[in-house]
Amino acid sequence: MSRTRGGGRHLDEDDIRVRARGGSRPRTRTRPKHENAVEGLVTAVDRGRYRCLVDGVPVVAMKARELGRGSIVVGDRVDVVGDLSGRPDTLARVVRVRERASVLRRTADDTDPVERVIVANADQMAIVCALADPAPQPRFVDRCLVAAYDAGLDPLLCLTKADLADPGELVRVYEPLGVPYEVLRPDADLDGMAARLTGRTSVFVGSSGVGKSTLVNRLVPGTDRAVGHVNAVTGRGRHTSTSALALAFGGGWLIDTPGVRSFGLAHIDPEDIVAGFADIGEVALDCPPECSHQEGTEDCAVAAALAKGRLDPDRVASLRRLLASREGTADEPVDAE
Repeated sequence: MSRTRGGGRHLDEDDIRVRARGGSRPRTRTRPKHENAVEGLVTAVDRGRYRCLVDGVPVVAMKARELGRGSIVVGDRVDVVGDLSGRPDTLARVVRVRERASVLRRTADDTDPVERVIVANADQMAIVCALADPAPQPRFVDRCLVAAYDAGLDPLLCLTKADLADPGELVRVYEPLGVPYEVLRPDADLDGMAARLTGRTSVFVGSSGVGKSTLVNRLVPGTDRAVGHVNAVTGRGRHTSTSALALAFGGGWLIDTPGVRSFGLAHIDPEDIVAGFADIGEVALDCPPECSHQEGTEDCAVAAALAKGRLDPDRVASLRRLLASREGTADEPVDAE
């Protein structure tokens, strides 16, 4: 149905609805092509503003309205238009987000349906775990490994504060799985770590207080990422870095993320969680369909292998806790240690 307005041209129903939503100027449903847009890399996000590196120039941009509510995260490759000079008080626009090669996600807990995208386009996850102050968190490491494998990222275990405790126990658990690791001391060089990061896009993940930002500051001098201390009563660190930040390093990128106290896996199917435990996953292939792998489960190959001493009890316990938490039947919080 069409209507006339003041004797002028006919307006159809769509025109009227578009006008009524906010002004007298009709909007087109055809999104602009922005053929002159230039590619950039999102290196930081702060309250709706995106810091992008465009042809080597840091540019601040906002998201174009036509992009809708989709999130833009550090590591995204985007197309940008507008003032790309990088001068103070200038603002460009992000008009497209390019297809992502990888996406690292987490949820607040194992039953939360809302996914939180941490970074895009990384190819390596550096899992930072302190050997002391705070105590090691192998369950947190296991969660990160599952998330890394699900996202297609290569894991790298970074054991910090090796001057305070022996790394032998954690190395014993993860070395047989083929997980590469670096033992880091504050008085030793970082040549080995730097070699593993060169030419790659690595996202650093760890609990608060494990020395993640300290490590980043050593790798990229002058970064001045805020560092915190561990609470002597709770044994937990205080959140210091509040947002992700991408830093150029060795022909690639190093992405520091805020410390987290939980790493929910609600977005990952239980079968994929089991596959994340490579040593257990092979055994689980002999389990009956939809086996829960919990203690007392009938015909469970994992339980049988555990009883014969073929699997590490701590690893099996970690998997069982993850699966129980994923199903909402665990009695402990996600980040319990």
